[in-house]
Amino acid sequence: MSDSPRPRRPAAQLAREEPVATGSARDPARPAPLREKRPFLLDFFPLETEKDTRLARFYENLRAGRLTTTRCRQDGSILWPPRTACPRCHAEELEWVDLPDHGRLYAFSAVLAGAPLGMEEEVPFSVGLVDLDGVALRLFGRIEGKPWNALHVGEAVRVEPYDVGDGRVFYRFRAQP
Repeated sequence: MSDSPRPRRPAAQLAREEPVATGSARDPARPAPLREKRPFLLDFFPLETEKDTRLARFYENLRAGRLTTTRCRQDGSILWPPRTACPRCHAEELEWVDLPDHGRLYAFSAVLAGAPLGMEEEVPFSVGLVDLDGVALRLFGRIEGKPWNALHVGEAVRVEPYDVGDGRVFYRFRAQP
């Protein structure tokens, strides 16, 4: 018998495991896993009100058709996503600035299967990385306006607000004709 402790599994792995029931139709001595419990729907969109987040102004601006973010007043860093403190100098003196509403597709991919819960009916759809014009920011988001197999790297896109459907808003990119 060894004195060394048993290796521990990461907590994330333990959290995914489900309890098991004893016995199975094929082998009564072998434990049979219980059916996996899944959430009804995962909500990918954050809460947007001042009551829920200190970044409510981002969503207010987006609702008005403006893509904005924060800039550090001390070191001038443009921060994405918007922040409440600068990750470089830790200052909390930030200001809201407008971002360009046009950019170019840097890379993209198609979701052809295995969409997140609640998005299965929307397959196929495209997601991608977009370099905004005139600013050193690359944003990730959904790409609309063309099927995935008609998109190409370098294509012009513009930012547009997207109504989530429950009073919240987010952004997407639309490929230009």
